[in-house]
Amino acid sequence: MSLPQHAVHRLYQYRKAISSRPYMARGKNLVRCELCLLAQKFCTCHARKVLDSKVSFLLIMYDDEVLKPSNSGRLIADLIEDTHAYIWSRTHVNRKVLQLLSDPQYQPYLIFPSEYAEKGQLVLTEIQPHADSDKRPLFVLLDGSWREAIKMFRKSPYLHQLPMLSFTPESVATYGLRKGSRDFQLGTAEVASLALGAAGEVNNLQALSAWFDLFIQSSLFSRSRKSTHDTSILDELEQQFVVSARQ
Repeated sequence: MSLPQHAVHRLYQYRKAISSRPYMARGKNLVRCELCLLAQKFCTCHARKVLDSKVSFLLIMYDDEVLKPSNSGRLIADLIEDTHAYIWSRTHVNRKVLQLLSDPQYQPYLIFPSEYAEKGQLVLTEIQPHADSDKRPLFVLLDGSWREAIKMFRKSPYLHQLPMLSFTPESVATYGLRKGSRDFQLGTAEVASLALGAAGEVNNLQALSAWFDLFIQSSLFSRSRKSTHDTSILDELEQQFVVSARQ
């Protein structure tokens, strides 16, 4: 039985509906799955599984980011049920975003490099749970290119009031589709994996990392003219995800 559509699926359909012309992504002639945006031959939707998680995510996406097949933000919503997604606007703050950030059930954390913190903004490198608080962590991610993410942060004063959770991973980003110009710049799903680890959900970190690996390889096969050759690596990665998602 297929899982219901999630927030990024719905945002994609909305953004596509209001577009004046088709989004011309690389591989525009591919017949793609409308949900995972991979070539239908390499669709991963059948393997998708919602994880048992006590955290939430808010994706603030730069305009047409949701239309890009290479976007990894959708992978978070694939696995974490309480994921919200909205398109960013410089001139208009989405009322639903502000409601989420002020919702008493959540403790929001903006995930962003500490070097960009505004004066007086609280910067954390880990989450310190409070015994007297039962608030659910809400991890806020700015989903776009690096330049777009900086623009979203700088032009959104409501984000400057949030505690900033900052990571400094030692390893170089492995995001092979649209790798950033800076070594610490990670794909959105990779950042979400770090957030899950910070929240103590190591099994979910491993599951999202495995889902991301499957997405990367499936995307590369979707683009390759040699995609009819040995695809056993996809079966292996899918099995790795299935095993990690059961833990």
